[in-house]
Amino acid sequence: MANASATDELLREADSAASDAAADARAEVFERAEKEGAPGAVEAPPMSKRRAKKLSKQSKSKDGFKHFIVDVWLTDLNPTEFGIFKRSRNRARSRQFTKDMDIFAEVIEEGERKGLIGYRKDLWKETEDAGKRLVFKLFTDKLNWRATMDLMLARSIQQTIGARLLPVTTYSINNSGEEQVVYLERSANKWPLMPENFSFFLLQDGKVEFFRLRQDFIRFGDDYTVYNGRNEEIGMLDGAFFTISGKWRGRVREDYADKPLMNTLQLFCAMLIFNDRCRSHIKQIAKGVIAGEIEPKLEKQEKDLYMNPRRVR
Repeated sequence: MANASATDELLREADSAASDAAADARAEVFERAEKEGAPGAVEAPPMSKRRAKKLSKQSKSKDGFKHFIVDVWLTDLNPTEFGIFKRSRNRARSRQFTKDMDIFAEVIEEGERKGLIGYRKDLWKETEDAGKRLVFKLFTDKLNWRATMDLMLARSIQQTIGARLLPVTTYSINNSGEEQVVYLERSANKWPLMPENFSFFLLQDGKVEFFRLRQDFIRFGDDYTVYNGRNEEIGMLDGAFFTISGKWRGRVREDYADKPLMNTLQLFCAMLIFNDRCRSHIKQIAKGVIAGEIEPKLEKQEKDLYMNPRRVR
């Protein structure tokens, strides 16, 4: 019986690995076809000339800084969902584009749409409180996966309980082609009415580089300054004040503007739309855990992020 059970488990793992490999291969075929200009490659919806000119000026790199814009759409009725990009095609192109994925923001660099940001809508809006969490995904403008940002539910609850119910949210960020998992955390060193801080580190060229995102004391939008580990200002995230949905103009020193840092900052801007609600959500769950009323439910994807990488599989 034991051997039969082990064989069944081995077959399940093999089937899962085969499915993953097939999905990856399919995505690679679509990406290669796109580069070769094959028929059926997805083209981004065009911008108006007026908007393209305005965004080109705002996102153009200059004075030693790399610029970008994260522009959040007001409603779900956007060209990505109801025009050229169809959900069935999105899922076929990338297994990262899940059934409940909702695109809500675009990334503009050098005046062109370089990325799209979505989140798992059902996991946030339809899931009960015990398992409700945020998952963001950053794609290219052709919907190839670039990065994923997960709210670490268990880690956030742990940190919030340790901080005596001051919400301490933790996010993990996986970048395409990178081995490191980046952990971005809200600081527990926070006094009422004082700005919040987030921090993370990157492994770059065999060295560790630390970063801090500090909310500005005086701000007209949701503004953050980016510092390195030596407390040197290396960038700025300027939140637009006169906007209903959300818009951030980012600038980063060119000597720091590599893919992991830019992906992290762009996903961070998208997360700020949910920041207040997410803090409240984590605090309420932590209260329920302390009172013995809530038992958090972790998704398999989050559990995997906590597992020992050297465990026997």
